[in-house]
Amino acid sequence: MSKLSSHIVEEVIAVARKAGETTLAVYASDFGVQTKKDASPVTRADEEAEALIVAALRVLTPEIPIVCEEAATRGDLPDIGERFWLVDPLDGTKEFVSRNGEFTINIALIEGRKPALGVVLAPALGRLFAGVVGAMAIVEERGERGRIACRTPPAEGITVVSSRSHGDVAALKSFLGPRRVACSVSAGSSLKFCMVACGEADLYPRLGPTMEWDTAAGHAVLAAAGGRVVALNGPALAYGKQGFANPPFVAMGSGWPSEYGSVKSP
Repeated sequence: MSKLSSHIVEEVIAVARKAGETTLAVYASDFGVQTKKDASPVTRADEEAEALIVAALRVLTPEIPIVCEEAATRGDLPDIGERFWLVDPLDGTKEFVSRNGEFTINIALIEGRKPALGVVLAPALGRLFAGVVGAMAIVEERGERGRIACRTPPAEGITVVSSRSHGDVAALKSFLGPRRVACSVSAGSSLKFCMVACGEADLYPRLGPTMEWDTAAGHAVLAAAGGRVVALNGPALAYGKQGFANPPFVAMGSGWPSEYGSVKSP
């Protein structure tokens, strides 16, 4: 458990909520959509939320470098060490543009290549998840805060959650193979990690590309709730990789039974 993470988590939650207010103001307007070099969409909400979060984190922890999606897209990357922030100011821009509410603000603190703290806010849904690995995992909704934890997969079968906008049905079916699946659902952004963290799902396979800022905050929440994220046929998902690109991975809850087998690629 990081003493720093436990000390500043409430301040980071407050930063996320302020960024949420910014994104909701744009969400309620007739906003425009631009296309980045990688063909992904970007809006004024992405840029305004990122500016707000970066300014707040620089005041909170001026000694810790910050890696942000929009700045990284422009080639603006700081030198990082063992400890750095990973920020996605608006994860699920496609969900934002389609106005289905399933977009999030992601703020994570990385220590020793592992997520130590994560805050995931879904402002349109009124749900906030936060985790400090080794200390706490919580959800705030309807004005109340409660503890969360991964569940043991039910005997009748697992609930699998997959990407709403980036899913590959054939690859997912091949990956699941003989595993007993009771329910399959889809969701946008880093909410998928949080669904596993709070026992609404058991398994989140991501077989396509992601970046570290897409996953770090949700990974922290899940790890704090007793789950884990592993690369296919590999070790735990690590951070601070060259280029910040993730390999395909699987996020899972606790008590993973042997009957589901090892994690293997399709």
